[in-house]
Amino acid sequence: MRIAVFGLGYVGCVTGACLARMGHTVCGVDISPLKVRMINSGQSPVVEKGLEKLIAQAVHRGRLHASLEPAEAMRAADLSLICVGTPSRRNGEANVDHVLHAASEIGRALCSANRYHTVAVRSTVPPGTVEREVIPTLERSSHKKAERDFGVCFHPEFLREGSSIEDFFHPPMNVIGCGGTRSARRLLELWQPVKAPLWVTSLRVAEMLKYADNAFHALKVSFANEIGAICKKLGIDSHEVMEIFVQDKKLNITPLYLKPGFAFGGPCLPKDVRALCRMGRRAQVQIPLLSNILKSNASHLRRAAELVLATGKERIGVLGLVFKADTDDLRESPACALVRLLLHAKRKVRIYDPRVELSRLVGANRAFVEKGLPELPQLLTTSAGELLASSDVVVVAGTHREFASAIQRVKKRQIVIDLVRIPASAIARRGNTHGLCW
Repeated sequence: MRIAVFGLGYVGCVTGACLARMGHTVCGVDISPLKVRMINSGQSPVVEKGLEKLIAQAVHRGRLHASLEPAEAMRAADLSLICVGTPSRRNGEANVDHVLHAASEIGRALCSANRYHTVAVRSTVPPGTVEREVIPTLERSSHKKAERDFGVCFHPEFLREGSSIEDFFHPPMNVIGCGGTRSARRLLELWQPVKAPLWVTSLRVAEMLKYADNAFHALKVSFANEIGAICKKLGIDSHEVMEIFVQDKKLNITPLYLKPGFAFGGPCLPKDVRALCRMGRRAQVQIPLLSNILKSNASHLRRAAELVLATGKERIGVLGLVFKADTDDLRESPACALVRLLLHAKRKVRIYDPRVELSRLVGANRAFVEKGLPELPQLLTTSAGELLASSDVVVVAGTHREFASAIQRVKKRQIVIDLVRIPASAIARRGNTHGLCW
């Protein structure tokens, strides 16, 4: 392909050089004469392992050159990649002015184009930016229509400084956010030689994914540093702790616990986070990340309660009370906390959970109910059908397999609020399902 790369910073240089190495003809565009001269003389404007050699080889073979003129780069181009910066504004929001400027330049070049062209945004932008700002900018400046005359995608990069060339050719995945299959076709062709999982999704999902990635990376660094700070004060080798920690590929470094849904609870997580934070306070260590875990969880619980109360209905049925489906453990269950909030708001609550038998509750489990939810005997129903018959709003707070079939029996006048995302597409299609994670 003939590819135009807008922006010759870190991402643009690496992307352009690697695409040229794959056999494509690349023209990079930048407003900096110095960067353009460096590329055209076979030098790298950024310091990155192996990049200068890659650029020199691509320039020598005639596969890569740079220009100050967008029209030159767009001449006969099949694909254009926007790789410009999106720095923070003073208030913290992303500044997408450079992205829109590049889109405007591309659009002007598309005015005279007589074939389908694909525009892919690689710059990190807030969800909705491509739909609300980039596509209208391209349409205004080109006097053409997206999807009909040209395609637009959001195509995030997963490059780490110091290993970006290796990451380019061996990425963890490639993601294409688009509004139609025609837009994605050229990028699918581009990545065909690279062995990596490839996801095609919506524009907004792809835009948000990049932020989720970077936020999680930042979260991991902060988590390790706060654990390290506590270890330091307690005379514990933090590197040994974390070295063993990451060996757990079943729970710690896995997809488990990374599914949006309801708040956490149970006999372990809340109490152990409290104890860890207490250790930090006693050691006089500032651990704002760890200290706010329970606050964050409480906020999620309040959002769930507000979602139910916003319906304005009085009769609320709650499916699921235990903190985990295949147990009868009610200790610090978020569903119990939700029921308490609803009772405090003077709602009439009924509960069904096939795992809860009052006569079988013993020990700490029974003590928790007697202290935290003494009304439970009066709130329990004997079946999901009984609960449905007496509820205007049905809240799915558990993942027991019986609940999926139960909520398919709701009437159209009833509202279903799914907090855990159980499979119930038939209810979702009827338009009376709400939830935190839909």
